[in-house]
Amino acid sequence: MNAPIRRLAVVVAAMFAALLISTTYIQFFQADTLREMAGNRRTLLDQYGRDRGAILVDGTPIAESEPTDDDLRWIRTYSQGQLYAHVTGYYSFTYGAGLGLERSENALLSGSADSLFYRRLPDLVTGREPTGATLEITIDPRVQRAAAQALGDRRGAVVALDPRTGAILAMVSHPTYDPNTLSSHNLSAVQQSYETLNEDASRPLVNRAIAGDLYPPGSVFKLVVAAAALESNEFNPDSELPSPLRYTLPGTSTSIPNFGGSSCSGGETTSLFDSVRVSCNTSFAWLAGELGADQLNAQAEAFGFGQPLQVPLPVTPSRYPVDADDAQVGLTGIGQYDVRVTPLQVAMIAASIANDGVLMQPHLVDTVRDKDLDPIDTTSAQELSTPISVTTAQELTDMMVAVVDAGSGGAAALPGIQVAGKTGTAEFGTTGAAHAWFTGFAPADNPTIAVAVLVESATADWTGETGGVVAAPIARAVLEAGVNP
Repeated sequence: MNAPIRRLAVVVAAMFAALLISTTYIQFFQADTLREMAGNRRTLLDQYGRDRGAILVDGTPIAESEPTDDDLRWIRTYSQGQLYAHVTGYYSFTYGAGLGLERSENALLSGSADSLFYRRLPDLVTGREPTGATLEITIDPRVQRAAAQALGDRRGAVVALDPRTGAILAMVSHPTYDPNTLSSHNLSAVQQSYETLNEDASRPLVNRAIAGDLYPPGSVFKLVVAAAALESNEFNPDSELPSPLRYTLPGTSTSIPNFGGSSCSGGETTSLFDSVRVSCNTSFAWLAGELGADQLNAQAEAFGFGQPLQVPLPVTPSRYPVDADDAQVGLTGIGQYDVRVTPLQVAMIAASIANDGVLMQPHLVDTVRDKDLDPIDTTSAQELSTPISVTTAQELTDMMVAVVDAGSGGAAALPGIQVAGKTGTAEFGTTGAAHAWFTGFAPADNPTIAVAVLVESATADWTGETGGVVAAPIARAVLEAGVNP
């Protein structure tokens, strides 16, 4: 063989080797990446063409797959789309599993979860199309509907928990959206809907109950401060705290007033009990300084601040500020400065007080079932932490009952049922705007439901949207639905 032919043979062999190597690399090493590409229509058709599992509330599907005559074969439908949008999320041929349980439990719903492997074996043998698992969730439909109706067209969120188990009874975020507009087979309409939702300044896709921008808690954070004081054994409900008309923050000339500029008790001091009942700003700013940032942060962490949480939806951790100076610590005593929370976190604080100081792991999925609705897995109630003692929990409960019976939370009262609660009005920004809060539980002597309500400021400057005026009536409706089946 002459030299030119040998060189040509080497080039051809190198080309075949390069082709073999590149093909092997693409098929083996890049397989997962290519399979997950948004534009891979074959993968999308394979995944979307499966009978995806349903999501059930009290045995009724709120998300399910229905057969179609087109090449997509199935369409995801949401029978009460706007009511449950932030619970379910959406499942779209164009955008895949987006938000809510559709995303966080996609493996179960699609049937690809490792826990379903042995149940898929008969399908592999018979050639039958695989089906996804069904999720039976913890939402109480009466509580969910009451929360949505009471919140109305206001921006905000409502979360309700069973304090005994951590089961999420309601999760409402407004404004909401209709996931059916994203699961349609009219793909151009889906794209337009998705773009419209993302461009909406009110951010309807954000689940305000657990994620998005965190909120200043205002006076509902006084429950954490009071808990830290009682747990320190240096204070009790009868301890007298300074309660001037205005409190000057340490190291500054800045002073903070009580709500409306009023006196908390008509005197120079107020008991811790009455400081909670009337939500005394000056006494709590002083108390925060006495306790110190480390003690307040430790108490907040015991309630769940700073902890990553999956319910199984991912929850943005609430936070107590680090490296706060003395003046800033004083502001945290009234839930201001850089204290930031989710409504779920606030509900967890109330739930742990209601449950004798034990905080249960919040969860949204009760039972996972196969296609024949036989149970595969059931969520057991699990303790997350014990942030306070039984004694502290009872003392805080007594204070919260007084808030509703003889304080700022009267609008949350229920006839014949004792309600424990705490209001909050949280300023933010520089214009005086304020969010309205209420958290509490009922019945106070044997709690079965704990709630947190957030109503975002309706105006750029504050016009009276206090927690007692705006949020407490919403909480009342939710608590009533929970205790009166």
